Amino acid sequence: MSDAAQPTAAEVRAAAEAVKAAIDRHLDAVERRSGDEDPAVYEAFNALAAAAEVYDELLYERHDEVTPFEIPGADDSLPPYAGPAEPSALSVLIRRDYAVAEPQRLLAQAQRLADADPDDLDTGHAAVVGTSVHAALGVLFGEYEPDEIASRHKEFGLAEGDSTLWLAAADEAAEPGEWLGSPFEDVDPELVVCRFDVSSVFDDDPEGDDEDDDDDDDEDGDDDRLTPHGA
Repeated sequence: MSDAAQPTAAEVRAAAEAVKAAIDRHLDAVERRSGDEDPAVYEAFNALAAAAEVYDELLYERHDEVTPFEIPGADDSLPPYAGPAEPSALSVLIRRDYAVAEPQRLLAQAQRLADADPDDLDTGHAAVVGTSVHAALGVLFGEYEPDEIASRHKEFGLAEGDSTLWLAAADEAAEPGEWLGSPFEDVDPELVVCRFDVSSVFDDDPEGDDEDDDDDDDEDGDDDRLTPHGA
């Protein structure tokens, strides 16, 4: 960026003052909150995040300096919660990504399961897995619950990628079979109570230099982030 396009020192100072004011408004909203779902708190939270982001950008452009703030990206955020105050139903939407890191391990584990008791497998005809990763995955996910696969993924030759869990509220539960044809297409972001994301992009130490912190991180070095009410 050229010198002419850089923000002035006064603009940076004004952005800093805006952050201070947003902090005061957020604290005031928290102190006056009427309940766990007080919209004033989330509005103040969003205003504080926006002010901090502006300050962070101007500070970097003017002084080549950064802040310790972690500002959620626009693509990661959700709109303010606009669902029922007391939901009587909820939906839990989960996505977990894996890479087939060790195909031979996956094939061996699936074949072991198929040989042990093929009649109990949902895949039925998959008693012989052979070299088919497709068949192996069918055996594995037909035998184990997703949470168990997540906790034992390395044993099955899988490597974890990003994952997310969204909790969406509703006034009433869906009718049986209502959404089975397209389970993820009609999710209203304004009904999401909170989301829980796991990704290496949130890792504070991507190089893994601090061995003392290894036990505090997820097994693969991933960190996680909880975002309430789309804030």
